Amino acid sequence: MPNEKSIEMRLPSLDELFSSQEERDDAKLKRIYEISLADIDPFPDHPFRVQDDEDMMNLAESVRMNGVLTPATVRKKEDGRYELLSGHRRYRACQLAGLDSLRCEVVDMNRDEATIYMVESNFQRTKILPSEKAFAYKMRLDAMKRLPGRPRNESPVATNFGRSDVELGERVGESKDQIRRYIRLTELIPELLDMVDEGQIAMRPAVELSYIPKLTQGHIWECIEMEQCTPSHAQAKRMRQMSENGKLTPESIEAIMVEEKPNQKERIVLRGDRFSRLFPPDLPVSKREDYVAAAMEFYGRHRQRQRERDDAR
Repeated sequence: MPNEKSIEMRLPSLDELFSSQEERDDAKLKRIYEISLADIDPFPDHPFRVQDDEDMMNLAESVRMNGVLTPATVRKKEDGRYELLSGHRRYRACQLAGLDSLRCEVVDMNRDEATIYMVESNFQRTKILPSEKAFAYKMRLDAMKRLPGRPRNESPVATNFGRSDVELGERVGESKDQIRRYIRLTELIPELLDMVDEGQIAMRPAVELSYIPKLTQGHIWECIEMEQCTPSHAQAKRMRQMSENGKLTPESIEAIMVEEKPNQKERIVLRGDRFSRLFPPDLPVSKREDYVAAAMEFYGRHRQRQRERDDAR
């Protein structure tokens, strides 16, 4: 007797029966709404910084003159408020421009889907700090692992779903090892992580420092501030090994940090509040050397003019 194949028939819904084709086509279009800023919440633990810098001032002026050209994306929460997925800079620009609402597309997503969308949309920025990548990769990787159908405990052996870090690396153009390095940065104390963002500490030594307990990381940062030098990869690796053996103390940290590094050039160290208060508060530490050089050149020209006036008398 031949096998009988069951045929699944889909019956139209009531909405489909009592609506026109034009109404059904219109329902498929994106819905753009003007939503009050007071009803929109930022994404929890949003890893990408929104700064009131020159670019933001220019964006605010553009919004003031032309409005928001590209709608932000939000999802509606259970409490009736909206959660911002993409458009945090546009949201801030609206605030600075004195607007009360933001043009938004409303999407239907759960928490993990929203996290993945938020990370992907923000990676379109032209400049992304290492700390932003670190927390964004961590949030997205955690969300990917919780997606329905993914194995609870992923094996190092390839599965039908693939490993999450490999999959994420392929989507963002990074190796799985680089993804792991970035995520390790989330274990750094804020002071050391800021130095990574400013280019003072490279990725490899930063990863080694991330394995050291945060209290001891604080001692390392204090030594960096005092000695005005940063650890090389080899020094950071030694400190990690000593920490794992219970032998890393403030004294041993200082002994390692003051060691002369290969090709190390003599440098002038400016310590204390006498000098730090002279720098503009928004000047990155990595730019202080250029600032000092420019100030000395300006002062040199001032002295030269004084000597010329004295000679003319």
